[in-house]
Amino acid sequence: MPRYRANNNFGIVSSIGAQAVGEPGRRTFRLVIEAGRASAHLWLEKEQLQQLAVYIDEIGEDLPGEGDRGRRPEPEPTWTGGNLYLEFKLGSLSLVPDAASKSFLFLAFDRESPGDDTPDLSFWVPLDEAQGLSKEALEVCAAGRPRCLLCGLPINADGHMCVRANGHQPIEP
Repeated sequence: MPRYRANNNFGIVSSIGAQAVGEPGRRTFRLVIEAGRASAHLWLEKEQLQQLAVYIDEIGEDLPGEGDRGRRPEPEPTWTGGNLYLEFKLGSLSLVPDAASKSFLFLAFDRESPGDDTPDLSFWVPLDEAQGLSKEALEVCAAGRPRCLLCGLPINADGHMCVRANGHQPIEP
């Protein structure tokens, strides 16, 4: 398995999860990653988190299923260095599915370092953990404010002036 050049290589993650911080309507979203003694918080937009979950679901269906229980090659060992903590806002996130190891390679780019082709962080997530992340991400995104059936915009706790109703019909939460 080729090792991708990145500023930080975590290898195979120990855990990965999606979190929302704050009250609905004012939430921020992040991926929480741990690999050995290294960890990272990657802040992203709700739409990015939703698209990540959808992509994992779609591509994960094409990777070999659980029925193939043969020994899989390990794409890259887990981080064995000392303590390392990274935190940044995602500019972009690329996923590369690898059928041989039944895992995804994540390449994360910091929003503050545009123009650099080198990922700021790379890590591997096995298919089963990626599917768990996808499910968790969709649940986190769905736990926010309900959407208006007419316009699709979020309904606040104090209601919503729907643009499809020309702003004249308040929609109750």
